[in-house]
Amino acid sequence: MIGFVVVGVAILVGWIIGRVDLLGEHGRPVLARLTFFVLSPFLLFVVLAQADVRTLFSALLPVSAIAAAVILLAYFLVARFAWKRSMGETVIGALSAGQVNSNNIGIPLSLYLLGNAAYPAPVILLQLLVFTPISMTILDAVTSGRATLGRSILRTIGNPIVVGSVLGTIVSVSGLELPAIIMEPAVLIANACVPVLLISYGMSLVGQRVLAPSGRRRDIVLASSLKLFVMPALAWVLAEFVFGLSAQDVLIVVVLAALPTAQNVFNYSQRYDVGETISRDTVFLTTIGCVPVLIGITLLLG
Repeated sequence: MIGFVVVGVAILVGWIIGRVDLLGEHGRPVLARLTFFVLSPFLLFVVLAQADVRTLFSALLPVSAIAAAVILLAYFLVARFAWKRSMGETVIGALSAGQVNSNNIGIPLSLYLLGNAAYPAPVILLQLLVFTPISMTILDAVTSGRATLGRSILRTIGNPIVVGSVLGTIVSVSGLELPAIIMEPAVLIANACVPVLLISYGMSLVGQRVLAPSGRRRDIVLASSLKLFVMPALAWVLAEFVFGLSAQDVLIVVVLAALPTAQNVFNYSQRYDVGETISRDTVFLTTIGCVPVLIGITLLLG
Protein backbone atom coordinates (compact mmCIF):
# COMPACT_ATOMS: atom_id res chain seq x y z
CA MET A 1 0.00 0.00 0.00
CA ILE A 2 2.89 2.36 0.64
CA GLY A 3 4.00 1.83 -2.95
CA PHE A 4 0.56 2.74 -4.31
CA VAL A 5 0.32 5.76 -2.02
CA VAL A 6 3.74 7.06 -3.07
CA VAL A 7 2.86 6.84 -6.76
CA GLY A 8 -0.71 8.06 -6.23
CA VAL A 9 0.28 11.15 -4.25
CA ALA A 10 2.78 12.21 -6.92
CA ILE A 11 0.11 11.83 -9.63
CA LEU A 12 -2.39 13.73 -7.46
CA VAL A 13 0.09 16.59 -6.98
CA GLY A 14 0.50 16.74 -10.75
CA TRP A 15 -3.27 16.80 -11.26
CA ILE A 16 -3.63 19.68 -8.78
CA ILE A 17 -0.82 21.59 -10.52
CA GLY A 18 -2.58 21.12 -13.83
CA ARG A 19 -6.01 21.94 -12.39
CA VAL A 20 -4.90 25.31 -10.99
CA ASP A 21 -2.73 25.92 -14.09
CA LEU A 22 0.31 26.60 -11.92
CA LEU A 23 2.88 26.10 -14.70
CA GLY A 24 0.91 27.70 -17.52
CA GLU A 25 0.03 26.30 -20.91
CA HIS A 26 3.59 25.23 -21.68
CA GLY A 27 4.21 23.44 -18.37
CA ARG A 28 3.17 19.94 -19.40
CA PRO A 29 4.92 19.85 -22.80
CA VAL A 30 8.11 21.22 -21.23
CA LEU A 31 8.05 18.56 -18.50
CA ALA A 32 7.27 15.91 -21.11
CA ARG A 33 10.24 16.93 -23.26
CA LEU A 34 12.54 17.16 -20.22
CA THR A 35 11.50 13.66 -19.18
CA PHE A 36 11.77 12.13 -22.66
CA PHE A 37 15.04 13.67 -23.81
CA VAL A 38 16.98 13.94 -20.52
CA LEU A 39 15.62 12.28 -17.39
CA SER A 40 14.33 8.96 -18.79
CA PRO A 41 17.53 8.18 -20.74
CA PHE A 42 19.62 8.83 -17.63
CA LEU A 43 17.30 6.72 -15.46
CA LEU A 44 17.29 3.81 -17.89
CA PHE A 45 21.06 4.00 -18.25
CA VAL A 46 21.57 3.89 -14.48
CA VAL A 47 18.98 1.16 -13.90
CA LEU A 48 20.31 -1.07 -16.67
CA ALA A 49 24.00 -0.41 -15.95
CA GLN A 50 23.50 -1.49 -12.34
CA ALA A 51 21.16 -4.38 -13.15
CA ASP A 52 22.20 -8.01 -12.96
CA VAL A 53 22.55 -9.22 -16.54
CA ARG A 54 20.54 -12.30 -15.55
CA THR A 55 17.57 -10.01 -14.91
CA LEU A 56 17.78 -8.54 -18.41
CA PHE A 57 17.84 -11.89 -20.22
CA SER A 58 16.01 -14.16 -17.80
CA ALA A 59 12.81 -16.16 -18.37
CA LEU A 60 10.90 -12.94 -17.63
CA LEU A 61 11.60 -11.79 -21.19
CA PRO A 62 10.02 -14.68 -23.17
CA VAL A 63 6.97 -14.75 -20.88
CA SER A 64 6.38 -11.02 -21.38
CA ALA A 65 7.05 -11.29 -25.11
CA ILE A 66 4.64 -14.19 -25.67
CA ALA A 67 1.88 -12.60 -23.58
CA ALA A 68 2.19 -9.30 -25.47
CA ALA A 69 2.29 -11.02 -28.87
CA VAL A 70 -0.86 -13.03 -28.15
CA ILE A 71 -2.77 -9.94 -26.99
CA LEU A 72 -1.64 -7.91 -30.01
CA LEU A 73 -2.73 -10.69 -32.36
CA ALA A 74 -6.10 -11.18 -30.60
CA TYR A 75 -7.01 -7.51 -30.91
CA PHE A 76 -5.75 -7.36 -34.48
CA LEU A 77 -7.94 -10.28 -35.60
CA VAL A 78 -11.11 -8.88 -33.99
CA ALA A 79 -10.65 -5.27 -35.11
CA ARG A 80 -9.39 -5.98 -38.61
CA PHE A 81 -11.54 -8.90 -39.69
CA ALA A 82 -14.67 -8.73 -37.49
CA TRP A 83 -15.08 -4.94 -37.23
CA LYS A 84 -13.33 -4.03 -40.52
CA ARG A 85 -11.23 -1.25 -39.00
CA SER A 86 -8.53 0.44 -41.05
CA MET A 87 -4.98 -0.85 -40.72
CA GLY A 88 -3.87 2.33 -38.91
CA GLU A 89 -6.67 2.14 -36.33
CA THR A 90 -6.06 -1.58 -35.89
CA VAL A 91 -2.36 -1.07 -35.18
CA ILE A 92 -3.05 1.71 -32.64
CA GLY A 93 -5.74 -0.40 -30.95
CA ALA A 94 -3.50 -3.47 -30.83
CA LEU A 95 -0.69 -1.43 -29.25
CA SER A 96 -3.19 0.00 -26.77
CA ALA A 97 -4.10 -3.54 -25.73
CA GLY A 98 -0.62 -5.05 -25.61
CA GLN A 99 2.05 -2.39 -25.03
CA VAL A 100 2.56 -1.62 -21.35
CA ASN A 101 3.72 1.57 -19.67
CA SER A 102 6.95 -0.05 -18.53
CA ASN A 103 8.78 3.27 -18.23
CA ASN A 104 6.54 6.03 -16.85
CA ILE A 105 4.50 3.82 -14.50
CA GLY A 106 6.41 0.54 -14.60
CA ILE A 107 9.66 1.81 -13.10
CA PRO A 108 8.06 3.63 -10.12
CA LEU A 109 5.69 0.73 -9.37
CA SER A 110 8.48 -1.82 -9.74
CA LEU A 111 10.67 0.17 -7.41
CA TYR A 112 8.03 0.62 -4.70
CA LEU A 113 6.04 -2.62 -5.09
CA LEU A 114 8.73 -5.14 -6.04
CA GLY A 115 11.79 -3.44 -4.55
CA ASN A 116 13.83 -3.16 -7.75
CA ALA A 117 13.50 -0.66 -10.60
CA ALA A 118 15.29 -3.02 -13.02
CA TYR A 119 12.45 -5.53 -13.44
CA PRO A 120 10.74 -3.61 -16.28
CA ALA A 121 14.04 -3.42 -18.19
CA PRO A 122 13.45 -6.53 -20.37
CA VAL A 123 10.01 -5.24 -21.35
CA ILE A 124 11.40 -1.78 -22.10
CA LEU A 125 14.03 -3.28 -24.41
CA LEU A 126 11.45 -5.54 -26.09
CA GLN A 127 9.07 -2.68 -26.81
CA LEU A 128 11.70 -0.15 -27.90
CA LEU A 129 13.77 -2.47 -30.06
CA VAL A 130 11.06 -4.74 -31.51
CA PHE A 131 7.53 -3.32 -31.23
CA THR A 132 8.42 0.31 -31.98
CA PRO A 133 10.27 -0.20 -35.31
CA ILE A 134 7.59 -2.60 -36.60
CA SER A 135 4.74 -0.29 -35.56
CA MET A 136 6.40 2.80 -37.02
CA THR A 137 7.03 1.02 -40.30
CA ILE A 138 3.40 -0.06 -40.64
CA LEU A 139 2.03 3.35 -39.65
CA ASP A 140 4.42 5.11 -42.02
CA ALA A 141 3.32 2.81 -44.83
CA VAL A 142 -0.45 3.15 -44.30
CA THR A 143 -0.45 6.91 -43.71
CA SER A 144 2.09 7.98 -46.34
CA GLY A 145 1.57 5.19 -48.86
CA ARG A 146 5.18 4.01 -48.81
CA ALA A 147 7.17 1.68 -46.61
CA THR A 148 10.06 3.33 -44.78
CA LEU A 149 11.80 0.60 -42.82
CA GLY A 150 15.15 2.35 -42.98
CA ARG A 151 13.75 5.63 -41.66
CA SER A 152 11.94 3.80 -38.86
CA ILE A 153 15.14 2.02 -37.86
CA LEU A 154 17.09 5.29 -37.88
CA ARG A 155 14.37 6.97 -35.79
CA THR A 156 14.51 4.10 -33.30
CA ILE A 157 18.31 4.21 -33.08
CA GLY A 158 18.17 7.99 -32.51
CA ASN A 159 15.55 7.72 -29.77
CA PRO A 160 17.26 9.02 -26.58
CA ILE A 161 15.51 6.37 -24.49
CA VAL A 162 16.88 3.67 -26.78
CA VAL A 163 20.36 5.21 -26.56
CA GLY A 164 20.26 5.25 -22.75
CA SER A 165 18.91 1.69 -22.64
CA VAL A 166 21.51 0.31 -25.04
CA LEU A 167 24.42 2.01 -23.27
CA GLY A 168 23.21 0.75 -19.90
CA THR A 169 22.80 -2.77 -21.28
CA ILE A 170 26.33 -2.69 -22.70
CA VAL A 171 27.73 -1.71 -19.31
CA SER A 172 25.76 -4.47 -17.58
CA VAL A 173 26.65 -7.20 -20.08
CA SER A 174 30.33 -6.25 -20.21
CA GLY A 175 30.65 -6.11 -16.44
CA LEU A 176 32.33 -2.70 -16.73
CA GLU A 177 32.70 -0.83 -13.43
CA LEU A 178 32.19 2.87 -14.16
CA PRO A 179 34.00 5.30 -11.83
CA ALA A 180 32.02 7.35 -9.33
CA ILE A 181 32.82 10.57 -11.19
CA ILE A 182 30.64 9.25 -14.04
CA MET A 183 27.96 7.36 -12.13
CA GLU A 184 27.21 9.87 -9.37
CA PRO A 185 26.12 12.73 -11.71
CA ALA A 186 24.13 10.22 -13.75
CA VAL A 187 22.38 8.94 -10.61
CA LEU A 188 21.63 12.50 -9.48
CA ILE A 189 19.86 13.32 -12.76
CA ALA A 190 18.19 9.90 -12.91
CA ASN A 191 16.67 10.37 -9.44
CA ALA A 192 14.68 13.35 -10.73
CA CYS A 193 12.94 11.24 -13.37
CA VAL A 194 10.29 9.36 -11.38
CA PRO A 195 8.76 12.31 -9.49
CA VAL A 196 8.79 14.58 -12.56
CA LEU A 197 7.31 11.77 -14.65
CA LEU A 198 4.45 11.12 -12.25
CA ILE A 199 3.70 14.82 -11.76
CA SER A 200 3.67 15.32 -15.53
CA TYR A 201 1.31 12.40 -15.97
CA GLY A 202 -1.01 13.77 -13.27
CA MET A 203 -1.14 17.07 -15.16
CA SER A 204 -2.13 15.21 -18.34
CA LEU A 205 -5.27 13.81 -16.65
CA VAL A 206 -6.86 17.24 -16.28
CA GLY A 207 -9.90 17.65 -18.53
CA GLN A 208 -10.03 14.05 -19.74
CA ARG A 209 -13.40 12.92 -21.13
CA VAL A 210 -13.63 9.16 -21.29
CA LEU A 211 -15.83 7.14 -23.68
CA ALA A 212 -17.33 10.22 -25.32
CA PRO A 213 -19.45 9.42 -28.41
CA SER A 214 -16.94 8.50 -31.11
CA GLY A 215 -18.12 5.27 -32.68
CA ARG A 216 -15.14 3.47 -31.17
CA ARG A 217 -16.39 2.59 -27.71
CA ARG A 218 -16.24 -1.15 -28.27
CA ASP A 219 -12.66 -0.81 -29.53
CA ILE A 220 -11.75 1.00 -26.32
CA VAL A 221 -13.56 -1.54 -24.14
CA LEU A 222 -11.89 -4.46 -25.94
CA ALA A 223 -8.41 -2.95 -25.69
CA SER A 224 -8.88 -2.03 -22.01
CA SER A 225 -10.24 -5.47 -21.10
CA LEU A 226 -7.42 -7.29 -22.86
CA LYS A 227 -4.86 -5.05 -21.17
CA LEU A 228 -6.24 -5.15 -17.63
CA PHE A 229 -7.51 -8.71 -17.32
CA VAL A 230 -6.53 -11.05 -20.16
CA MET A 231 -2.84 -10.10 -20.43
CA PRO A 232 -2.06 -10.56 -16.69
CA ALA A 233 -4.02 -13.84 -16.64
CA LEU A 234 -2.12 -15.09 -19.69
CA ALA A 235 1.22 -14.06 -18.16
CA TRP A 236 0.32 -15.98 -15.00
CA VAL A 237 -0.55 -19.14 -16.95
CA LEU A 238 2.68 -18.93 -18.97
CA ALA A 239 4.88 -18.20 -15.95
CA GLU A 240 3.28 -20.76 -13.64
CA PHE A 241 2.50 -23.71 -15.89
CA VAL A 242 4.64 -23.35 -19.03
CA PHE A 243 7.93 -21.87 -17.80
CA GLY A 244 7.64 -23.02 -14.16
CA LEU A 245 9.03 -19.79 -12.71
CA SER A 246 9.54 -19.17 -9.00
CA ALA A 247 6.80 -17.48 -7.00
CA GLN A 248 8.75 -14.20 -7.00
CA ASP A 249 9.24 -14.26 -10.77
CA VAL A 250 5.57 -15.15 -11.34
CA LEU A 251 4.58 -12.08 -9.32
CA ILE A 252 6.98 -9.90 -11.31
CA VAL A 253 5.77 -10.93 -14.78
CA VAL A 254 2.10 -10.69 -13.81
CA VAL A 255 2.60 -7.20 -12.33
CA LEU A 256 4.43 -6.13 -15.50
CA ALA A 257 1.62 -7.52 -17.66
CA ALA A 258 -0.98 -5.63 -15.61
CA LEU A 259 0.67 -2.24 -16.13
CA PRO A 260 -1.48 0.29 -18.01
CA THR A 261 -1.22 1.09 -21.70
CA ALA A 262 1.95 2.94 -22.67
CA GLN A 263 1.50 6.67 -23.22
CA ASN A 264 3.75 6.32 -26.28
CA VAL A 265 0.79 4.77 -28.09
CA PHE A 266 -1.12 8.04 -27.71
CA ASN A 267 1.93 9.88 -29.05
CA TYR A 268 1.93 7.60 -32.10
CA SER A 269 -1.77 8.19 -32.72
CA GLN A 270 -1.28 11.96 -32.54
CA ARG A 271 1.74 11.86 -34.81
CA TYR A 272 -0.01 9.83 -37.51
CA ASP A 273 -3.49 11.28 -36.87
CA VAL A 274 -5.14 7.87 -36.53
CA GLY A 275 -6.92 6.11 -33.65
CA GLU A 276 -6.45 8.99 -31.22
CA THR A 277 -9.70 8.35 -29.36
CA ILE A 278 -8.91 4.67 -28.92
CA SER A 279 -5.42 5.26 -27.53
CA ARG A 280 -6.33 8.24 -25.33
CA ASP A 281 -9.29 6.57 -23.61
CA THR A 282 -7.52 3.22 -23.25
CA VAL A 283 -4.52 4.88 -21.62
CA PHE A 284 -6.82 6.66 -19.16
CA LEU A 285 -9.03 3.65 -18.34
CA THR A 286 -6.14 1.23 -17.88
CA THR A 287 -4.18 3.71 -15.76
CA ILE A 288 -7.12 4.08 -13.36
CA GLY A 289 -8.17 0.43 -13.62
CA CYS A 290 -4.74 -1.04 -13.02
CA VAL A 291 -4.76 0.12 -9.39
CA PRO A 292 -7.37 -2.40 -8.10
CA VAL A 293 -5.97 -5.04 -10.48
CA LEU A 294 -2.44 -4.62 -9.13
CA ILE A 295 -3.69 -4.63 -5.55
CA GLY A 296 -5.50 -7.89 -6.25
CA ILE A 297 -2.41 -9.41 -7.87
CA THR A 298 -0.14 -8.49 -4.98
CA LEU A 299 -2.64 -9.89 -2.46
CA LEU A 300 -3.04 -13.16 -4.39
CA LEU A 301 0.54 -13.73 -5.45
CA GLY A 302 2.60 -11.62 -3.06
